[in-house]
Amino acid sequence: MVRLLVLLLAALLVWQLLLQPGAVELGPGVLAAEDPVQKDLTSPDTFNIEDYRITPLAEFRIRAKVLSRETYSMGPESDLSPIDLALGWGRMSDEAVLEDIEISQSGRWYRWRSASFPIPRREIETHSANMHLIPADELIEDDIESIRKGEVVELQGFLVRADRDDGWRWVSSLTRDDTGARSCEVFYVKRARVVY
Repeated sequence: MVRLLVLLLAALLVWQLLLQPGAVELGPGVLAAEDPVQKDLTSPDTFNIEDYRITPLAEFRIRAKVLSRETYSMGPESDLSPIDLALGWGRMSDEAVLEDIEISQSGRWYRWRSASFPIPRREIETHSANMHLIPADELIEDDIESIRKGEVVELQGFLVRADRDDGWRWVSSLTRDDTGARSCEVFYVKRARVVY
C-alpha cells in the first residue's frame, strides 16, 4: 500500500513538473500597452461547429499578458471552448503590479483579490478579462494549448454568440467595462501567437 502511494505521488510530481505548462516570468514593466481592438459587425455570416450555430458579433484583436489559464472538459461550453485565458493589458500586464494581485480561475470565472491595490480597482476591472477561447481549427487549438501563464500573446478573430437548437446559448460581452456574470468574452480565435 505504501509503495503504491509513493508511486502515485511520484507520477503526480512528474505530471506537474514535466507535462503541465509552467509559468513564465518576464520581469517588471508594461508588456502589452494597447487596449484590445474591436470592430462591430453589421451583417455577419453564421457558421456551424458540430451542433452549435456561431454568429460573429465583432472582429476582435488583443495583445495581452496571460494572468491565468484553465482547462475545462465538462459541459457544453467545453465542447466549443476547452481553455479559458484570463488576460491583462495596460498596467495589468506589468509583473510589478501583478505581484500584489492574487488571480484565480474556476467554473469558467476569473477572480482577483488584492489586500493593497497597486493600481485603482476600476483599472484592474477594465484592463483584465476572462476569455473563453473557441479555436477555429486543430492548429489553432494546438497553439492555444501551448500558451503558458505569464506569456504575452496576440489573439485575433471574432467575439461570438453560440446557439444550439435546444435553446442553449452563450453570448460574448462586447465591452471591457463590465464585471460579473456575462462579462466574459466568447472568442472565436483564428490566429494565436506568443509574442514573448
